[in-house]
Amino acid sequence: MYQLYCRLAVFVSVLFAQGQLGAKEIDNAVILLYHHVSTQTPAVTSVTPEVFRQHLAYLSKHHTVLPLTKVIESLKQKQALPDKTVVITFDDGYDNIFQNAHPLLREYNFPYTVFINPPLIGNVGYQMDWSQVKQMANEGASFANHGNQHDHMLTRQANENQQQWLDRVVADVEQAEASLSEHLGYSLKYFAYPYGEYNLPLKQALLARGYTGFAQISGAVASYSDFGALPRYPAAGFYSKIDSLRVKLNSLTMPVLSVSPQEPELTLTTPAFTFTLNVQQDDIHLSQVNCFVSDQLVPLQLAGQRLSLTFVPQQVAGRQRINCTAPSIQEKGRYYWFSQPWFTPQADGQWRD
Repeated sequence: MYQLYCRLAVFVSVLFAQGQLGAKEIDNAVILLYHHVSTQTPAVTSVTPEVFRQHLAYLSKHHTVLPLTKVIESLKQKQALPDKTVVITFDDGYDNIFQNAHPLLREYNFPYTVFINPPLIGNVGYQMDWSQVKQMANEGASFANHGNQHDHMLTRQANENQQQWLDRVVADVEQAEASLSEHLGYSLKYFAYPYGEYNLPLKQALLARGYTGFAQISGAVASYSDFGALPRYPAAGFYSKIDSLRVKLNSLTMPVLSVSPQEPELTLTTPAFTFTLNVQQDDIHLSQVNCFVSDQLVPLQLAGQRLSLTFVPQQVAGRQRINCTAPSIQEKGRYYWFSQPWFTPQADGQWRD
């Protein structure tokens, strides 16, 4: 897989060098992530119907909105996508998606995907029921896997070793997929990690079973992306402002050849370590890459196509990320984007929401 990844990146870079590809012609898309469309839900994960309409109006004028299935299959088959392609996704089957988001999406004739927990549908007051899900499916929506329960998947049960944990959580994903197939008649094998949390064994196990994984980190997607944890831009709360969102909507996939270390799960005692990216440079000046941790610019060390930084894990449970950006040489005003997440449990092994 890694060798294929490197060959693809080199092939793309050769086309760049020969002038056969510009940034607009490279396989590239942006996936947006929403949760609530409501005025009555937590602001950090919500957009109001008015703001959501603003987003859709902007997309209709400046972007091509395609189904997630079309984009993923095109990227996997290395087929071209329209410039500035965008996908709309939601996590969790909240009823306000049906009540507030779906009518607007129908008005704009935009496809979208909702990642749901099948056992919660019709059984929890704030969730949609199956009749609503099926109506939406008949009117432009698709539905995919978010697990049986909205749990922290990295939580180990008492006396559970890693293999037992992995077998249990993979079985949970498979059960949810079977339920979706039973209710809807299709199985996409797309899985969005609850809370965006995953580790390397889980990601690799799902990839081996044919799943495409979706994370909650920033960045565009391309045929050389990590299909075990594809980035999606949050578009709610603080991130819903159209001025900042338009930069992300126009972003490009950072041509990263490798990262080290790859394991995103940390502990409270993980010491500071060196994080390294190898980046193809044909449309990027490595000296123009900026990396941020908790919105703070961090110093970089450059050597050839490699950049590295010292990452200091926070000594409290929660989620951190490194975000790196660089301006495109050919496409003025557009930025390459890369994000690496880190997940740290509490001392008792539990995870914070």
